[in-house]
Amino acid sequence: MTEHHSGTPDRSRTDFWADQRAIEGLPVRLVIALVVGVASLSVMMGMIGDIDGLAATELDAQPEPEVTTPGDQSIDVAVVDPDGTRIADATVIVRGGSARIDGVATATTDEDGIATVDVAPELGPNQPDGTLTIDIKPPAGSDYVDERENTKVLVVAE
Repeated sequence: MTEHHSGTPDRSRTDFWADQRAIEGLPVRLVIALVVGVASLSVMMGMIGDIDGLAATELDAQPEPEVTTPGDQSIDVAVVDPDGTRIADATVIVRGGSARIDGVATATTDEDGIATVDVAPELGPNQPDGTLTIDIKPPAGSDYVDERENTKVLVVAE
């Protein structure tokens, strides 16, 4: 062993190399800190998302009938907010999904929040059913949005 200027042996170096414990508590502490940090971050991001969510209200479409047949059809679509209140002056857009229509069909909701859309869905050969998709363009100048998928209309072969 080497000696320091004071004449005592240098045990710190040999003790370090002889220590078999390594860093036994460190990995567990790092994992706990990481988990707590990620949980805290997700809570904060959720709070920020809620603040933004208060400014915009999601609209939903309630088609009637939800199930129809190919050929000329009239579908009443009620546009509602999360509380079930119907929204006037919203534009309803119906597009072909797995069922086809010529172009797109549009209508504007009346004061009762209902839009009547005339469509003529078609199914392909050997196709037993298909769907029509519904999108909503909220009234101009409102705090409404339509970001989530709306109820689809099922078209079933006769």
